Amino acid sequence: MPLAARLDRFGPASESLTVADLPVPGPGPDEVLLEMLAAPVNPADINVIEGTYGDLPALPATIGNEGVGRVAATGSNVRHLQPGQMVLPMAFGTWCARMVVPASDVVLLPEGLDRFQAAMLTVNPATAWRMMHDFVKLAPGDWIVQNAANSGVGRSVIQLAHALGWKTLNTVRRESLVEELRSSGADVVVTEECDLRKEVKALCGGARPRLALNAVGGPSALNIAGALARGSTMVTYGAMSKQALKIPNGLLIFQELKFQGFWLKRWRERAANAVRQETYAALAGHLKAGTLFTPVHAVFPLARAAEAVLAAAQDQRAGKVLLDPAA
Repeated sequence: MPLAARLDRFGPASESLTVADLPVPGPGPDEVLLEMLAAPVNPADINVIEGTYGDLPALPATIGNEGVGRVAATGSNVRHLQPGQMVLPMAFGTWCARMVVPASDVVLLPEGLDRFQAAMLTVNPATAWRMMHDFVKLAPGDWIVQNAANSGVGRSVIQLAHALGWKTLNTVRRESLVEELRSSGADVVVTEECDLRKEVKALCGGARPRLALNAVGGPSALNIAGALARGSTMVTYGAMSKQALKIPNGLLIFQELKFQGFWLKRWRERAANAVRQETYAALAGHLKAGTLFTPVHAVFPLARAAEAVLAAAQDQRAGKVLLDPAA
């Protein structure tokens, strides 16, 4: 029987996560059976395991919210997918060797993609893409400011903005990250100590960003908000500092800033299927063209899922940690 990483109770991965044989039925008429090729370990996965995420599964459950697979079999009503095709499942439970999902919940990928890179398309690049397109209409040469620029989403923002002709002003916690992010396409990278309200015009050649992307909260979020042009928008998609976003009245009254939130799960629930397909087709195109790439820190066999979670929880990793169901 195929393996699956199972969560029986919430808590530390070493105590709550097990890998067991799990029977997988054949696909129903409107379903597909996928043979999973790879799945990353994301911060959201760790939060689910610990029971701190905003949307928790009923237990016991196979976990994992992102991955890539190949179609192994299709249901009798499925016409648009064929065995052997590489797809992204828009479904929970990707840390497994095989899974059955509705055919309407998979996105077809072009051939020739690296399986580990493809496995990381669903969450971080899609979050970056939608935030860059859904809130402010950016023109070539416009600036985006963001914190946590070395995060998975932050790196995707840098690469995609560079490919699309937009510029990025980025903040990070460590000086050692500055040159690395510049080499990946970032226009300006500074540490959190830089007062962006005072320095933004010098850093951006007299311009001010029209879009801010906040993954941290607290003083970090206020710092990037201070860089924005009047009438701009800040989108919050994370709270790494676990500190509240406190907005001074002046930013609302005099700067007329707009503050909104984004959660990819909600976008996927609400977006028309055509929009989802277009989004991932665009991202796959950037991946194939080499304008989108995610560093990989380590790859673990699925049987060592608990070890992979511990590795993914470490600071100062060199990239993503992934699971390989085929190993």
